[in-house]
Amino acid sequence: MKTLPQDQRPLDGLLVLDFSQFLSGPLCTLKLADLGARVIKVERPGVGDLCRNLYLSDTEIDGDNSLFHAINRNKESITADLRNDDDRARLRALVAKADVMVQNFRPGVIERQGFGYEDVRAINPRIVYGSISGYGEEGPWKDLPGQDLLAQARSGLLWLTGSRDDPPMPMGLAVADMLAGNALAQGILAALVGRGIHGRGARVDTSLLEAMVDFQFEVLTTHLNDGRRVPQRSAVNGAHPYLGAPYGVYKTADSYLAIAMTPSLGTLAELMQIDDLAPYCDDAGAMMRHRDEIKSIMSAAIEKRSTAEWLAVLQPADIWCSEVLDWPALLSSEAWRVLDFEQTIRRNASLELAALRGPIRIDGQALKSERAAPALGADQHKVYDELLAGTMPAASGFS
Repeated sequence: MKTLPQDQRPLDGLLVLDFSQFLSGPLCTLKLADLGARVIKVERPGVGDLCRNLYLSDTEIDGDNSLFHAINRNKESITADLRNDDDRARLRALVAKADVMVQNFRPGVIERQGFGYEDVRAINPRIVYGSISGYGEEGPWKDLPGQDLLAQARSGLLWLTGSRDDPPMPMGLAVADMLAGNALAQGILAALVGRGIHGRGARVDTSLLEAMVDFQFEVLTTHLNDGRRVPQRSAVNGAHPYLGAPYGVYKTADSYLAIAMTPSLGTLAELMQIDDLAPYCDDAGAMMRHRDEIKSIMSAAIEKRSTAEWLAVLQPADIWCSEVLDWPALLSSEAWRVLDFEQTIRRNASLELAALRGPIRIDGQALKSERAAPALGADQHKVYDELLAGTMPAASGFS
């Protein structure tokens, strides 16, 4: 798959100042960088983004861990002490040139440093200012740690995953951070389009909790309109508390099989030759009312044959089902090869790391870049030299 050149990407020429750290804010600016924006990370001297030292494994490139590179590839880095007058003056000069600023400090922190929205807007009225907090800028939770697991826990999500007798079950990803970062990127892009229409900058805010609530909007809407009944997870092979049998993951003779939709229970029973399902086949509401009984009967039958055997029976009949893959199986599949999702990032000629491209293609071309995350302060002199020389484009040049 071809890679879209930098100068053909839709955000080429856009300048983003990224004051954020960890995952949510940097993920937002990663999306903007992939789309062509120039992203300059503003980091603390000597320390940098704390994510530089948050290791998931011992995999690193040039002293920085794989997690940091995954989130911060294709960016630049400068250092600045927000309490230092000279550094603050240089940052204000950068703000005057920027199109976008992103921060994810706790509410009130960056305002005390003189870089809250009102301060920044006074310098650059056309700027789009993006913020991510844990739980919003007001209310009793605003000062609590905005951490992913805690946001998941407060959002109600943990009672949707797993089966009835399981404890509250978090997702195995930093899903609140990632969803908030993507939501902020969406809001920033909308504000940039709006600026092109009416010429005004904007403030765009979201939070981990708001992103988690939005993630559940479909089922929460049901909850708000059905007497606010609490959804009940299936006792057998739970996958979605509001959906009836056969929806779930089943153990087969050699692995696992996911079954989603079916034309009817009778069709499924006939295909799978499960006579014990007959009493439920003529009952229109059985798949929800008798969800656990149906799943138990199906589980006993499905376990007797291999996943490949079941797929050979079910897929030709348009039963929506799938094998359950782990990462090695996914990465060795032909579907993965065709997507061309992998890329190699490099900080210098001798150090490289495998990474993933963004999920968007434009004009059939992928948004790949081999540029690894920057070393702390690596672009300090270049950025400030551009400011002094007057060669850094002003924000007004990007509508």
